[in-house]
Amino acid sequence: MRQIPVDTSTAMAMVAQPPTPKIANRQTGEIATDRETGATLMTVDVMFVMDGNAEILSLTVPQTGVSNDLTMGTPVALTGVIARPWERDGRHGIAFRAVAVTPLTAAKAA
Repeated sequence: MRQIPVDTSTAMAMVAQPPTPKIANRQTGEIATDRETGATLMTVDVMFVMDGNAEILSLTVPQTGVSNDLTMGTPVALTGVIARPWERDGRHGIAFRAVAVTPLTAAKAA
């Protein structure tokens, strides 16, 4: 599957919705896991602002890359963001994934 790197270096981002477990199967409630590492996957909604335009992006992030202190409005650093076009059953879109979402203050200290 094609993966497109997303340059976040000139963007600002803040948490729009705190992290929640990503659901793999809505009927059974099964939580999604990373196919390669087995890590639990989380969904973090962020407000992504670039060039004066703001959008809400739902990012899929391994639980190990999600800080515990992500609350609504927290400015964050996004690490390793990629976009993946998808198509299924006549529907299509773009899925976003990140290696990590960390509070901006923690990113500056690191």
